[in-house]
Amino acid sequence: MPASFDGGDRVRLFCALRLPEPTLDRLVEWQSQLRLPAGSRLVARDNLHITLAFLGHRPVSELEAILAALRDSAAEAAVPVLEPSRYRETQRVGMVVLGEREPRAQALAGALQTRLERLGVYEREQRDWTPHVTVVRFRRRPGLRLDPPDLGPVSPSEVALYHSTLRRDGAQYEVLESVSLGG
Repeated sequence: MPASFDGGDRVRLFCALRLPEPTLDRLVEWQSQLRLPAGSRLVARDNLHITLAFLGHRPVSELEAILAALRDSAAEAAVPVLEPSRYRETQRVGMVVLGEREPRAQALAGALQTRLERLGVYEREQRDWTPHVTVVRFRRRPGLRLDPPDLGPVSPSEVALYHSTLRRDGAQYEVLESVSLGG
């Protein structure tokens, strides 16, 4: 646990797959070529990831149990192989949606979410989990029609617990612990 936390603090947390360096390089190159409307902001390289479970604000006292759930899920997981399938927008973000032939990321997300639910620290979303990387944020949906980047196969080999701090210029993420998949 970072020294800056004390037992009474609440921290904003999420669990995510960390992207390999070559994937980050290709994503950043693709982002640099986008023509975005005013009010849009690219997601910084250090903030690109595939969220598995967003936990919101949790008491620091729950960190060890959350980390144990993350470690156990990672130990059982096989390294996923994902490929970009499309670009998609919601009201506030643009994302690269990833698909997989063998549902390894899906299995990891399901196992982790189940463990976190049992701890009482996570409530599963009503829609199915879909692997994606948020690449741009905006105030108003611009309705961009983009081809997804050519990333080739993406094989994240680590999962991490992140601490998210909201700032005026966007969220800042800090990896609290990173764990290799498959033990």
